[in-house]
Amino acid sequence: MTDSAAPVVRRNDARHRYEILVAGDVAGFTAYRDHDGRRVFYHTVVEDAYAGQGLAGRLVTHALDEVRDNGGRIVSVCPYVKKFLTKHEAYASLADPVTPEILQWVRTLDGN
Repeated sequence: MTDSAAPVVRRNDARHRYEILVAGDVAGFTAYRDHDGRRVFYHTVVEDAYAGQGLAGRLVTHALDEVRDNGGRIVSVCPYVKKFLTKHEAYASLADPVTPEILQWVRTLDGN
């Protein structure tokens, strides 16, 4: 993979998500909303054409690093992010539990 084709992660505040781009195309994203001072991750997708390349892991690593670097906390409603946290214990200290109130709130978000 050349440097120009290397995946790039960016935060897209207008769409409430982190996106991973490959050659300028959005290959996947992890959606979030901020709630009660925490970043709630509720959905992660990598397009089929980009599956199996480790992009979801790079994407979530970048997102969690940013939250940690800013002194933030997360809630992992998204099954992928939840599984990622069990495999990468260095990030576990960022996570607060998923509560019924958080689940109800996520259900009210656009697109859910």
